[in-house]
Order: sequence, then C-alpha cells, then structure tokens
Amino acid sequence: MKNKLSLLDAILIVSGSMIGSGIFRVSADMARTVGGPGWLLLIWGLAGVITVLGALSLGELASMFPKAGGPYVFLKEAFNPLTGFLYGWTIFLVVQCGTIAAVAVAFASYFGELVPMFNEDHVVLNLGFISIKSTQLLGIFIIGLLTYLNSRGLQYGKFILRLFTFAKLFSLLGLVILGIIIFGNWEIFQNNWNHFWSLSPSYTTDIDGKYILKTLTGVALWSAIGAALVGSLFSCDAWNNVTFIAGEIEEPHKNLPKSLFIGVMIVVLLYILANVAYLFLLPFYGNPAGTDVMSRGIQFATDNRVATAAASMMFGNTAIIIMAVLIMVSTFGCNNSIIFSSARVYQAMALDGLFFKSMRDNNKFGVPGNALWIQFIWASILCLSGKYGNLLDYVMFAVMFFAIITIVGLFKLRKDKPELDRPYKAWGYPIVPGLYIFLAILFCINLLIEKPMYSFPGLFIVAMGIPVYYFWRNKGIEIVEDKK
Repeated sequence: MKNKLSLLDAILIVSGSMIGSGIFRVSADMARTVGGPGWLLLIWGLAGVITVLGALSLGELASMFPKAGGPYVFLKEAFNPLTGFLYGWTIFLVVQCGTIAAVAVAFASYFGELVPMFNEDHVVLNLGFISIKSTQLLGIFIIGLLTYLNSRGLQYGKFILRLFTFAKLFSLLGLVILGIIIFGNWEIFQNNWNHFWSLSPSYTTDIDGKYILKTLTGVALWSAIGAALVGSLFSCDAWNNVTFIAGEIEEPHKNLPKSLFIGVMIVVLLYILANVAYLFLLPFYGNPAGTDVMSRGIQFATDNRVATAAASMMFGNTAIIIMAVLIMVSTFGCNNSIIFSSARVYQAMALDGLFFKSMRDNNKFGVPGNALWIQFIWASILCLSGKYGNLLDYVMFAVMFFAIITIVGLFKLRKDKPELDRPYKAWGYPIVPGLYIFLAILFCINLLIEKPMYSFPGLFIVAMGIPVYYFWRNKGIEIVEDKK
C-alpha cells in the first residue's frame, strides 16, 4: 500500500464513518425512554465520553501496529489469531456489511421524498418468500456505485470522502447555528428547561408496538439510561474505521492517534449541539396522537424524524426536501467511508490465510478490488433480505464486547511486550482505558438484562465464527505472521 492519505483525510474517515442517519432520528426513541430533556443530553454526553475514552485508548494500539486491519491486527497480536478472526468474521458477516445495507436503504428511503416511487411500500417483485422493494434496489445500486468508484483507486474514494464529509459536517453545523441562534425559540427552550430532569412521561412498547407509560425510579432509571445509550452509541460507532486503512495513511504512528481524537471530538460536540438545537425548536414532550409537529414534540416526531420536525419549525414544508437532501448527503458519505476502509480488514485476514484467497491481492489500481466486490455481494444480499436492521440490533452487544477485549489487549501488551515501540501512549493510562472498560462492561450487562433477545443472538453470531476459523485452518493454508 502506498501512503496517500493525509491527517486531514484520516480525520474525515473518522467523522465521515460516524455521521450517518442516526443523529437525525434516534433522539425520538431516546426521549421516550428517559422522559426528560436533561437525561437526553446526559446520555448523548455519556456516549460521547465513552467514545472519546475509547479513541484515546485505541490510539496507542494504532501507533504500535500501523498496518491495515485495525482491531483485527490488535486482537491477533494481543491474544491469538482466533480472537482476531472472530472480530473480522463478525464485522464482515453483520456489523460492516449490515451497516452498509442499512445506510444504503436509508439513503433510498429519503430519496423517496424527491422521487415518490422509491418508498418502503413500493414492492417491485413479490416472490412469496421474499418481497423486493424499490428502496432495496436503489440501495444496492448505491453500494455498487461506491464499490466501483473505490475499486478504481484511492483517489476516487478520497475525493468522495472529502466532498461529502465536509458537506455533512458544515450542514450539521448549519443546523446547530440556525436552530439555536437564528430560529431558536427561547419560550420552547425555557419550557423544556423547566422539566430538565423530569423522569416522566416515559414510554415503553408492548409486542404490538403500542406505547405504555412507565415509571422511572431506582434500577429502572439506570436500565432506561442503558437502553437509551444503544441509539447514541450506535450513532457514535464506526470511529475506529480509520485504523482499518492504517497502511495507506502518511506517518500512521503519529496521524492515527491524532485523527481518532480530533475526529471523535468534532462529531461528539456536533451531536450534543444538534440535540440542544432540537430543544430550542421543539417541545420535548409530545402526544403519539398529535396532528402537528408541536403536538408530537421530540418524543413522537413522525417516523422518528426529529431533525425533519425541527427543520420544519425553521423552513416550513420545504424542510422535508431540505432534510432529505442533507440526510442523503450524510448517508452517501457515511457509506463511502465504510466501504472505503472495511475491505482492508478482509484483505488482512486473507493474507493470514483466514479468508478467501482472492481477497489477498490489490488490483491494478492499488486497492483490494476483490475484497471490495465480495463485500458488495454480501451487503447486497443483506439488502434484499430486509433483515439488516435486526442483525444490527443483535450485534450491538458484540460490537461493545470486542471493544472491551481490544482495550484489555492494551493492558496485556503493556505487560507482555513492554519492549514494543509506542510512538503514542494512551493518555491517562491506566485510568482512562480502565474507565472505558468499566463503562462498556456496565453497558453490556444492562443489554444482557434488558435486551436478552438481541444480546444472546449477537454472541451466537460471534460463536458461529469458531468452526469457520478452524475450517480455514484445516484447509492447510499457511498463516503468514506479520513482521514485528
């Protein structure tokens, strides 16, 4: 790999991978769960703290092993090839490809605001056992387009990265400035402020999706915070994607830690300020039977589209088009960052003899073309299945589990291999990485208790990789050890 990505590009990969459609939607469900404006901001802040702690800690590992593969390499070096493979297996099978599918269909559904035929109710082909919708087909087209462009060389992916990431960063910043300073309604914000730390009304849903009022006290409050964290943490996820492509970054031992911290801080601050803007434009509390934006509030924004509801307070009916274009830019750029970087993990696994042999080589443009196209095939299958949303719910536990294990690997490498060069040492070690592990463990425990129907299947998906690992090993392919 030729080093062609600057520090700026690395920062844009971090922020571009993080910002998808989550910030524009998940606050509604979070608001229903916790029941008060202050708790909503607190949970976004807590997700930001956890993410920043993770970035500060992962920077040391990234500086030690500045090569393509990211956590796959870190886990392999700290533990063993099986642990690294299970991470790579999980992100290929569900996390990255599932995210690519979900984000592509999100793009398509917002495109439907401009071209009505692309909506989630428009079935193009019904085969009985599966229905193919226009949004799924458009999603596959977008994935294919981005895969093609990235397979033509690093310069294409870098151009899209810069164009779309800058566009969505400035758009999100514009939403913040307009929502707080220009169009902000102090009367609405004051009313929200008067109920800042209220715990009601909060809601849960039954098996039929009907809203049920709930009381938050004691353990129930902590459980609600943990449940609401799922949305904010998922919106903050993918910040470590830049480590996947470390082999193509200039001076990675220096630029990777910097990009992780700077990129994460930019996005976290924008996320918190965006929610402040929502509170300046919309009542926090709402009625599910409300007939307009004000009566539905943040809690019951139509289809959870909080940002669209907030924009309608500024721009009226044209807000639907404005937010559709903004979210299309955001999701297109997000998917480019994920497609751009993820294939490097699969290539690293293939070079170790743990994935398809065809994924090992770069194409004539100097990028892992086969890995990109195999990723496209699986992401497209997930698009057609329509099950990517469920899969992503299943693996949120697995994502945090591997994040914990990766940072535990930081402690293990400090003990087992103190002689390794560490151009950057984790700031605040051992308190900062220790605090990250502690908070992440609490989150995982809460998921196991509150959402076992998602958490245990996530562990099952990870465990499925064990026989697959030994299948590759038993094929007799020599595992090429990385040069130390």
